[in-house]
Amino acid sequence: MTKPKVLISDKMDPNAARIFEERGCDVDVKPGMTVEELKAVIGQYDGLAIRSATKATQEILDAATNLKVIGRAGIGVDNVDIPYASSKGIVVMNTPFGNSITTAEHAIALMMSLARQIPEANASTHAGKWEKNRFMGVEVTGKTLGLIGAGNIGSIVASRALGLRMKVIAYDPFLTEERAVEMGVEKVDLSTLEQRADFISLHTPLTDETRNILSRERLERTKKGVRIVNCARGGLIDEAALKDLLDSGHIAGAALDVFVEEPATDNPLFGTENFVCTPHLGASTTEAQVNVALQVAEQMADFLVNGGVTNALNMPSLSAEEAPKLKPYMALAENLGSLVGQLAHGDLPKISIETEGAAAQLNQKPIVGAVLAGLMSRYSQSVNMVNAPFLARERGIEVREIRNEREGVYHTLVRVTVATSQGERSVAGTLFSNGAPRLVEIFGIGIEADLEGHMLYIVNRDAPGFIGRIGSLLGEAGINIGTFHLGRREAGGEAVVLLSVDQAIPADVIAQAEALQGVVTVKALAF
Repeated sequence: MTKPKVLISDKMDPNAARIFEERGCDVDVKPGMTVEELKAVIGQYDGLAIRSATKATQEILDAATNLKVIGRAGIGVDNVDIPYASSKGIVVMNTPFGNSITTAEHAIALMMSLARQIPEANASTHAGKWEKNRFMGVEVTGKTLGLIGAGNIGSIVASRALGLRMKVIAYDPFLTEERAVEMGVEKVDLSTLEQRADFISLHTPLTDETRNILSRERLERTKKGVRIVNCARGGLIDEAALKDLLDSGHIAGAALDVFVEEPATDNPLFGTENFVCTPHLGASTTEAQVNVALQVAEQMADFLVNGGVTNALNMPSLSAEEAPKLKPYMALAENLGSLVGQLAHGDLPKISIETEGAAAQLNQKPIVGAVLAGLMSRYSQSVNMVNAPFLARERGIEVREIRNEREGVYHTLVRVTVATSQGERSVAGTLFSNGAPRLVEIFGIGIEADLEGHMLYIVNRDAPGFIGRIGSLLGEAGINIGTFHLGRREAGGEAVVLLSVDQAIPADVIAQAEALQGVVTVKALAF
């Protein structure tokens, strides 16, 4: 089997390349390429490992004809066009935990620098001054730290602050009361945090909801003498308002590691009294750079070799442990989605994916993604689990998930139902004891069949002689039948024939089958 091929296009710890090789990937290390040089070679690779220098733009992604995964060694993915990568079926991963401790420690360092005016005192002392009385700091012990964002990094900052004997309050829409108790913090709303916090530290991503979360209006409502730290993302604070309130003395100090525009070589805040700044150093420690490089290599190799999906930003996570268990279910789900996609006519405004028994106890997202990948293949030949949800949303398809843990007739079952102009159409499948996927129901008719290769689907009126007629027709056309499966609603009623053949069935043979006595529908299928 050909090994997956990975390109490392930014400077990265050399151990990353070693991990790729040890885990079964071929790897090229080519940092510093121009856009044109990257475009010329990217089509050769299954994976692209980057930091912040490489820009995965539409131009690059269009040239990446074989690319399956982009791995960003770090948290920020501003340099990757994620929506376009999703539309191309490319998984985008980051390493959100590799530099968490480093960033949290930097936030604490900036907070302490503000509290004791260390940068200013350092510069003064270097200048030969001895201004001991000028730098009157404040203790952090007993003060209230307000966290905006209490996720991974925010929780580490909270634990360090509690160790400094601070009181910690936190605003985070996703923070539960139970998690707050576990962290040892008090959950509050944003207005309460503004009024009570002596120090504010931001640890939230930049989104439409969080942009300027500390607006001029909110900054003006903060407690007089507050000190503010931002090691998260530029754009969370109104920088112009921050300068005005520093100048007025309402805000006693501010420390920014990130800015709206970076690199920040010229900013109105520069030179402001009681303002500390660093050039986006949150993740800049030797340990963090090694950690994120190793993590991105492990994640990408796991995906390319084993199918595990970790820290993906545009598809459900699937651990290496889950992957073997879910693999047969995903094959079943994709086939069921493909089956209804090939048989249903017209637009499909709604799709329902129901799991029952053992299937309901598994991670549902990969199963849903596989169904959509099969279904959306009716619209695109280059569809996969990454871009299938994107294509479904683009076409306005409503997706519903149903989980039923009780067992029915089968120990495990996946059912896919689509709404069509003729009403709902449903297919269902199970896994046999050897893990082999098997169709067990089609449009309300029980039928057991493998879904593979070229197949012929026929709906006919149940009557003697039909099996012989269809067999003779295919035999005369030189088409060999591999398997033959039958099902019917009732004797003499509607019946289904589903058979596999060794080759694609020509259109003229389909037409002849449609002309046979008792035939209602004929459809050639491919899996």
